[in-house]
Amino acid sequence: MTQPSDGPAATGVPTCYRHPGRETWIRCQRCDRPICPDCMRDAAVGFQCPDCVKEAAKGSRQNRALYGGERSADPRLTSYVLIAINALVWLAITATGGSGSRLTALLALSPRGRCELTDGSGRYYPSVGDAELCSTLPITGWQSGVSDGAWWQMVTSMFTHVDVWHIALNMMALYILGPALERIMGRARFLLVYLVGGLAGSVMVLWLSDPTGYTLGASGAIYALLGGLLVTFRKARLDTSWLMQNLALGVVITVVGWRYISWQGHLGGLLGGMAVAAIIAYAPKGHRSLFQWGGTALLTVVLLALAVVRVGALG
Repeated sequence: MTQPSDGPAATGVPTCYRHPGRETWIRCQRCDRPICPDCMRDAAVGFQCPDCVKEAAKGSRQNRALYGGERSADPRLTSYVLIAINALVWLAITATGGSGSRLTALLALSPRGRCELTDGSGRYYPSVGDAELCSTLPITGWQSGVSDGAWWQMVTSMFTHVDVWHIALNMMALYILGPALERIMGRARFLLVYLVGGLAGSVMVLWLSDPTGYTLGASGAIYALLGGLLVTFRKARLDTSWLMQNLALGVVITVVGWRYISWQGHLGGLLGGMAVAAIIAYAPKGHRSLFQWGGTALLTVVLLALAVVRVGALG
């Protein structure tokens, strides 16, 4: 007499698609594949197989952010990474001379290059407008700007700080505002607001600031987050009083410290963040991702075109 086994079932009897040796007459309500009791998962009607349950969970609303993005498992993570990058750059600048560091000159946003003294004082010759002439002068060095090829400064300046109070205030704001916006939009769209909004701040600096000065700090990107939150809160009809209070405080700080604070970067970042958030929040539900990514790409092209026009004027 033979013992029963878990081998192949009799011909014509359905077997579980995950356990071929198990006979079953139960089928998944979604894909109609046979499933054994171990593979049965409760569904709204009947049972489903594990694969269908997993697939449904992937596309379910609870795994999507408010405007179509994938919901972040930890909405704080991206902000933590951005804070870490800013901190590492600040540490490198501090260790190599602070405001007199070569890194500061390399990463900060300067619309036009300038001929600086090499004593670390930051003093420069405003009348010397090209690297060739600067090289003929004693104890000077040419610090490149956007108009003579340092295009990376429009992005790197967003991660560059010298003073400890500056990075502390900006990172505290990022710690508060960043997770709130990522929770609403998801990680990818949050980064769009942060980076493209920050780029808008750099473009406004390029147009409206002293061409021979330099600008640094994450403030433009931080104001972009504030602008993004204002737009999304308005769209969702949520209370924006705390955001308006933060904006008012930012305006007061900018006005009081206008000699040392880039109002151009703040204003450009705020408007840029609002523009990106509006593209994301008001995109039609049909082909939403196409409108969001396409609209943001178009905005980026416009910003870069404005930068090219300004560089042409400065050159």
